[in-house]
Amino acid sequence: MSPARGGDPVVIVGAGMGGLSAAIDLAAQGERVVLIERAESPGGKMRTLPVGGAAVDAGPTVLTMRGAFEELFADAGASLNDHVSLTPADRLARHAWDGSGHFDLHADPAHTIDEVGRFSGAVQARAFERFLRDGRRLFAALEPSFLKASRPGVAGLVARIAMRNPAGLTAMRPFASLWDVLGEYFPDPRLRQLFGRYATYCGASPFEAPATLLMIAELEQQGVWFVEGGMTRLANAMAGLARSLGADIRYGDSVEEIVVEGGRAAGVRLSTGEILRARAVLANADPDALRSGLLGSAAASAPPPPAGPRALSALVWTATGQASGFDLERHNVFFSGDYPAEFRALFDARRMPDAPTIYVCAQDRGAGSVPDGPERFLILLNAPADGDERAYAPEEIDTWLARTTDRLKACGLTLSINAVTATAPDGFAARFPGSGGALYGRALHGWRAAFQRPGARTRLPGLYLAGGGVHPGPGVPTAMLSGRIAARSILADLASTRSRRPAGIAGSMPTRSAKTDATPSS
Repeated sequence: MSPARGGDPVVIVGAGMGGLSAAIDLAAQGERVVLIERAESPGGKMRTLPVGGAAVDAGPTVLTMRGAFEELFADAGASLNDHVSLTPADRLARHAWDGSGHFDLHADPAHTIDEVGRFSGAVQARAFERFLRDGRRLFAALEPSFLKASRPGVAGLVARIAMRNPAGLTAMRPFASLWDVLGEYFPDPRLRQLFGRYATYCGASPFEAPATLLMIAELEQQGVWFVEGGMTRLANAMAGLARSLGADIRYGDSVEEIVVEGGRAAGVRLSTGEILRARAVLANADPDALRSGLLGSAAASAPPPPAGPRALSALVWTATGQASGFDLERHNVFFSGDYPAEFRALFDARRMPDAPTIYVCAQDRGAGSVPDGPERFLILLNAPADGDERAYAPEEIDTWLARTTDRLKACGLTLSINAVTATAPDGFAARFPGSGGALYGRALHGWRAAFQRPGARTRLPGLYLAGGGVHPGPGVPTAMLSGRIAARSILADLASTRSRRPAGIAGSMPTRSAKTDATPSS
């Protein structure tokens, strides 16, 4: 690690995955870092809630792209394995449509091929092999050229893929929807629905999301991991690493305004009235929070205008209790009988669907284990991001819980709940200001959406963005990568500024990563 430089720090707003990864990268390169988080702990949407005397994961429940986190820790001179314990998932999820059986998606593709054959026949099993092969080619093309790179335009992305992985171009179907392309693989509507759920991973509709989301199949085949002790262990490990590198993390305080002087971001004003001057400011927040002026009018026009509708929110219960009947795995999905109607309700009518798909995370299950006593559950329904427009009354939430448990019972699962807490879109809107409760920024609808998402650099010099609403998009690993891209951009810009100063006051050279990708994001 380089010695910390004097002068004003880089100020980071928000200790989600993007803010934490940026703090690690910047501190590892000797930058002074101050990270401000309004909550009392790190993680952003990655959080744990106390329910009935148990700690229940109330946000993301698994880790993918483990290698990307190993790179983050290794680049800072640390080892991911020394900070968290990870267990691979053998069975990725169990899926049901009614009470007549289920379909399991396995980590081992050979097992899943056999399962597809059992569930839907030999023709569909061969189609699934082709589906995996195409997803692998697509991921290989997009990981270096898009996921880990500063946000390119259409021509730039095509040029990168053509240079690095020409075969990947044939796997891209940029103008087709995920739903339409899935129909080419899976005449069985249940399998089409199952893999169409990839769109909801980024808060989108499978009928509007681009077919490039097929690459998620390869991402899952590379490994899905449980974090021992819950996902917040990962956030705490990242915060601990940042602090060990010299970052100053302040919890329980919030940023009221991004201070602008001389046409550039020069610091932040805290809720206490304190002003922190900064060499650069990184906002790890929903871009809509800036657009709406919640971080000051001077920064409101820094992100590009919003493109597309808000992504999905959720109605979530964290609970303890007992389960019987249906043989639960760690991850379980009980599908709606009318998928088009579900997404018409969510995006067109902007209301809760009559019969939504239900996700149940049984957090004490896995590898066939069944707990003896009460177990922990996360139960989730997709919901519209209308949390800034209306309040969800307790009676309404209770009614939805009753309807949900009735639907689960029709699928063979009886849940006896001992203790429960609920978070509706208005709760997410309060926790993440400016979002309306959207968990993923703007929905990835249409082929242009990925290129219209904000990049790390903004129109306001000195102000940068990271988080799930920023390139490369939502999800634990991609939000983390957004922070690394932002840190790389900050280091490159600060190095460029120093290089223009008179000899004798220039700082150290930018990092290897900064030199390999200093392309403006917009």
